[in-house]
Amino acid sequence: MTEFKATSPARSLDNAVQDHFIPAEAPFSTVVKKGQILRIEDSYGQQAIDTLFYNATDFSERYSSQDTMREQGAAYISTGTKIISNEGQIMLTMVADSCGRHDTSAGACSCESNTVRFGHATKYLHACRDNFVLEVSKHGMSKRDVVSNINFFMNVPIEPSGEMTIVDGISAPGDFVELKAEMDVLLMISNCPQINNPCNGFDPTPARVMVWDGEA
Repeated sequence: MTEFKATSPARSLDNAVQDHFIPAEAPFSTVVKKGQILRIEDSYGQQAIDTLFYNATDFSERYSSQDTMREQGAAYISTGTKIISNEGQIMLTMVADSCGRHDTSAGACSCESNTVRFGHATKYLHACRDNFVLEVSKHGMSKRDVVSNINFFMNVPIEPSGEMTIVDGISAPGDFVELKAEMDVLLMISNCPQINNPCNGFDPTPARVMVWDGEA
């Protein structure tokens, strides 16, 4: 595991109230309370971490990529970005970003999209949509509740024509984002299992999630 990179003297390994290691290719979820600081770490570098947020008290309110991009006037997520819900509310604010490139346009890989992009031999490979459907089901939701997501650490250049291409990630081992929760949120992650394009360097690896109380 990489060395812990501190962004505040008040945040350390010792005073984290949550510390989770997410295996390669696996789903994960946890609740982050209003005012807490969430860190998502790309522990080994070049690992896309597909992420969704839901209002922890009303799952019908959830992350909106369209509203988030429109509010920021930007196609990418970075420090200062306000994560906006489909109700127009601020769910979280990104307060730190050591990588600088995070996509919210390309969506999650699925068995169907893998088949279209990479051929029928890939149809039965594990995919992020499978992870999300499995994880939301633990909270009483269904595949209808899986919406377009954030792809932390995924490098997706957008051409002036609007064309997008997934290319090699630029994140280094230990790169991270930190977000302050502006409401109680349910965090949902698929630690992307994709091996057919370079979003994971063709080698999916573990990730880490940490949470601190208050202004720590």
